[in-house]
Amino acid sequence: MRIENITSAHNQKIKDLLALQEKSKLRCEEGIFVVEGCREVSHCLEAGFVPRTLFICGEFISEDDLNDIVGKAEALNKNVGIEQVPSGIYSKIAYRGSTEGIIAEVASKERTLDSLNIGKKPLIIVLESVEKPGNLGAVLRSADAADADAVIVCDPLTDLYNPNLIRASLGAIFTRQVAAATSEEAIAWLRSHHIQILTAQLQDSSLYYDTDMTGPTAIVMGTESTGLTDIWRKAANARIRIPMLGRLDSLNVSASAAILLFEALRQRKS
Repeated sequence: MRIENITSAHNQKIKDLLALQEKSKLRCEEGIFVVEGCREVSHCLEAGFVPRTLFICGEFISEDDLNDIVGKAEALNKNVGIEQVPSGIYSKIAYRGSTEGIIAEVASKERTLDSLNIGKKPLIIVLESVEKPGNLGAVLRSADAADADAVIVCDPLTDLYNPNLIRASLGAIFTRQVAAATSEEAIAWLRSHHIQILTAQLQDSSLYYDTDMTGPTAIVMGTESTGLTDIWRKAANARIRIPMLGRLDSLNVSASAAILLFEALRQRKS
């Protein structure tokens, strides 16, 4: 393990790292994104994403965690760069306050519908025009907990390698199959795989627990502000709703996704 030392916040590698964290366009152009935290970096490497550079702070990361991550990283890229930074500089590049002393620059992968590998009765969550990275991250955590086969993000308004999304997902962006597509592409793909489309909507819908989710199923959810667009409403095989008994007419999209995913799981385990 060869470790280089960075002693200045003005080091070009630090500047490049900060730029990748802040700029979606740069992440897309360079094909590189940033992952922070032992758990998140480990999940990322276990999913086969190739690391370019590891930034480590020995004051925060344990020797066991460091050796484990470096071993996984070098198995994917024997020339991975390892940069040691002091705590003062690390605090400037870390997103989290309770940091774990590891940040990685990683080569991104194109996540398309063709890359999805599904079984005979897949459970898929589809999100249309999700904007907030935190919401998408939370949905991914629920998808991981319910062992959903895939998450399809349609017409996304945030890139899949946004650091806030990765942080909010606790690494679930790497433990689940995720694809980005247009709504038209997703509908065609779902139909070609004979997967029923269940749209979550308040109007013209049935209670979610009265709907059969034991077969190949895609649960489709829209934004909290406007809901689903007409293309999904028209494509639906069935429309489902969560009963709202209070004075408010909607749940957070991540909470709604968790309810519907675990209902599907309950039916499949019955």
